[in-house]
Amino acid sequence: MLLNGRLVDRYRFAALFDAAGSEPVIRALHAYQNEDGGFGNGIEPDIRGASSQPVGAEQALRILDEVGHFDPDIVGRLCDWCAGVATAEGGLPFALESITDGPRAPWWQPSTDASLNPTAAIVGLLHRAGVEHDWVSIANDFCWSVLADGASELTEHDALCVLEFLRSPSDPALADRTIGSLRTRVLDDLVTNDPQTIGYVMSPLKFAPTPQHLARSWFDDNLIEYHLDVLQDAQAPDGGWPISWEPPTGAAAGEWRGKVTIDSLLVLRSYDRL
Repeated sequence: MLLNGRLVDRYRFAALFDAAGSEPVIRALHAYQNEDGGFGNGIEPDIRGASSQPVGAEQALRILDEVGHFDPDIVGRLCDWCAGVATAEGGLPFALESITDGPRAPWWQPSTDASLNPTAAIVGLLHRAGVEHDWVSIANDFCWSVLADGASELTEHDALCVLEFLRSPSDPALADRTIGSLRTRVLDDLVTNDPQTIGYVMSPLKFAPTPQHLARSWFDDNLIEYHLDVLQDAQAPDGGWPISWEPPTGAAAGEWRGKVTIDSLLVLRSYDRL
């Protein structure tokens, strides 16, 4: 963490593993929030520009959820920003045109269409925090309208966002139907069960990062234990974990290592491997 971690990740590490409290995390997070209320400035390490982006909102909310402190000033301004950049359907695009203002990984291309990635994750995180805002209700309806057609077309990241959305669903009956469809999609097409697979892939632990997660029952106990063994063994001599994709800069690679290290430790701790 000292070699590679961003300040916000150092504070996350201290809060999550050294009982240092959430306030330093919140202070560091403020630096990524723009005047418009959105988040940019490298909070998503593969996007190096300053502009507010939907994925920046998701990243910020995940950090707030992680430390259990949904700062009302941060969240209120962020919801207003989401409402201002949402499409007519109520969802957020994958990326806004302003993403082209700075260097970024090649897969970060602007779109004008509303997307479950990251709208569903953002709505799910806000629901779980009990946040009430007009846009949250509108975006919630957008997510259900897309999921009415099932999960057969979802990508890996779509599925992860929908899983976040379903953790605190506004309609349990719709959630039950969606979970069944999502389970089939993940198991048939999206998860990579062989941990030796090269490249950017999604292991069972990405879909079920804790034993209490709603997707945990989708995977055999032995498969989960095998992936935990591999994750544990992947720790590098410097104490951190590697990444499996090529980021746009060396700086992004280091920043990702700090984040991935915390994520790996959280998974191992949740499964009593620490």
